[in-house]
Amino acid sequence: MSPSLSPRQPRIKKPAVAKGGKNDEARKQALRPIGVFDSGVGGLTVAAALRDLLPGENIFYIGDTARVPYGGKSQQTIERYAVEITGLLLAENAKMIVVACNSASALAIPRLEEMLKIPVIGVIMPGAKAAISATRNKRIGVIGTRATIYSRAYERAIQALNPDVEVISQPCPMLVPLIEEGWLDDPITDQVVRRYLEKLVREDIDTLVLGCTHYPLLTEAIAKFVGPDIKLVDSARNCAVAVKELLKKEKIAAPADNLGKLQVALTDKSDGFLRIAEHALSLQIGDVQLRTVQNAAHA
Repeated sequence: MSPSLSPRQPRIKKPAVAKGGKNDEARKQALRPIGVFDSGVGGLTVAAALRDLLPGENIFYIGDTARVPYGGKSQQTIERYAVEITGLLLAENAKMIVVACNSASALAIPRLEEMLKIPVIGVIMPGAKAAISATRNKRIGVIGTRATIYSRAYERAIQALNPDVEVISQPCPMLVPLIEEGWLDDPITDQVVRRYLEKLVREDIDTLVLGCTHYPLLTEAIAKFVGPDIKLVDSARNCAVAVKELLKKEKIAAPADNLGKLQVALTDKSDGFLRIAEHALSLQIGDVQLRTVQNAAHA
């Protein structure tokens, strides 16, 4: 029999094809984007941290600018908003949902975990762990929206890690509108920061959790007021570290040779959006897409 017609050849080729198919499918799944959402531009601090830490990951970010801010809304409303925006991210084939919003992390994650089959992660537990690591006198301050502060989510998370820590919280509802307006370096913003934080500084805290993903955009103004003895905890960076660990655990991290890209969509136009992202966060954003909110989400 001619060697070219050897019956061994098909048996050699078939396993190689099957193996290659499995590898291709695994790569395809790993290249699905990480879905990130926030009520507005603040969650871009998380997207920027993810880009720095995980350059191979594709990221699809949605800012719910039509309904910003979430912080003054009820739990029922915030849950509904989170479900609706998650539905948009699932339509983009997201492999993971990152809730880059402290209000939604505090009030909506249990609902999302209940309904989704893909991993869900928020910003509160990573921030709580970082605060515990940073504090020396066990007095931690937390600033956030009314919804986040009144939920006591940070207080519970921090004291679950160390019940001896005292948490002093302060809602700062005016900061998000100032940031969305782009007033990051403005005398009015400095006055508002002082008004909110002077009480916390008097409480002898040594660590301050920026309990809203908008707030890292005001790091300079906040640090200038509280001084060098108070450590600022940026939940965005710590969330990115937690995302990296979860991707590894779930075996869905993008291949090392991939060059990830960031796509951004909004639910309404925002004049200051690109300016804030490009200048404050050094993010390069192409065309910003618009999405219509759908009242549904499926795992």
